[in-house]
Amino acid sequence: MNISKSTMDIPIMNISNFWVVCLCLALITPATAQEDDHNAHDDEQGNAIELNAKQQRSAGISLGTTMRRALSESIRVPGEVVVNAYRSARVTTRITAQVLTRHVKLGDHVEPGQPLVTLSSVEMAEAQGVLIVSDREWARVSALGPDTVSERRYTETQVAQQQALAKVIAYGMTEAQATTLLSSGDARKATGEFVLLAPQAGTVLQDDFIVGELIEPGRVLIDISDESVMWVEAQTVANSVANIAMGSSARVSLDGMTWFDGTVIQQHHRLDETTRTKGLRIEVDNSDDRLHPGQFVEAEIAIGVSDKILAVPSTAITMLEGFPTVFKVENGHEFHAETIQTGATMGDWTVILAGLSEGDEVAVQGVFHLKSLLLKSSLGEGHAH
Repeated sequence: MNISKSTMDIPIMNISNFWVVCLCLALITPATAQEDDHNAHDDEQGNAIELNAKQQRSAGISLGTTMRRALSESIRVPGEVVVNAYRSARVTTRITAQVLTRHVKLGDHVEPGQPLVTLSSVEMAEAQGVLIVSDREWARVSALGPDTVSERRYTETQVAQQQALAKVIAYGMTEAQATTLLSSGDARKATGEFVLLAPQAGTVLQDDFIVGELIEPGRVLIDISDESVMWVEAQTVANSVANIAMGSSARVSLDGMTWFDGTVIQQHHRLDETTRTKGLRIEVDNSDDRLHPGQFVEAEIAIGVSDKILAVPSTAITMLEGFPTVFKVENGHEFHAETIQTGATMGDWTVILAGLSEGDEVAVQGVFHLKSLLLKSSLGEGHAH
């Protein structure tokens, strides 16, 4: 009987243990599920930023909608800013002369006819003296008339006066200055002094001389250029020029961030002997005076238009953990970091190959601020709001 009772007790004890185990599992399972849900919520919040409309405005965040668009295909090449030769002038003298007075200096803006420099020359003094004598002789002969003097003398006197006038003008005097000299009737004013005037409006880019210096013929005294429109000489691979038409749109940048719009106006017909590249000339508006000769720039030149493709502004893309990322907007205030696959960059736009669909709303400005908030949140400083 004792054996029988002992045998009956074993199954009863196993059944009791079984139900205890089941009860424990039932209590543990909900807690585990809640923990998994909490972890999932944390993962979702880890790549999302919540900002209301006021916070977005304060952070300079603006939104845009992805769509398919035709983009201008372009090439980027190095270039250099040079003066616009068609809006420039060089002031020189044709005779040996000494500098008496400087009227302008480097960087000054001048207007047409403005005095630049006063010179003195022995050759000019001789030419001025000859002009005064020949003019007086011509005045006397012309008053007598061709009927009184011989026709030969009348013609020779007239020609001599005209040649003397042309000579002082060729030496550097203007016709108005020569007329003033003759009107004075004072031979003592044939001193050889004359003033060089600005031939056009512009900025003084060069004034390499000092007062008292003796200037040889052909020496450049002053360079003047209208810098409101500048040229950029861009160097391209020879076979790419065939795709660039005159009048094609272009733009240039000093830093890769700020761009100046321009137009392709000319192309060189000879290759550079050293680099074997072919030059293009781009005309750029410089009314704000930010481009200056000698600066190196990056030039982007349009070579065609693509089919409609999905693209976003390049400002919408940032690198996150080594991958291109955009902040996709949901519910108007949630910014989710989405990894994307990008294609070519065309102008201010980047082609999207994967990761976004047409009609998605993304942040296009203020992306750096969103990235900073996201990184701050991932460092354990709490959710970003």
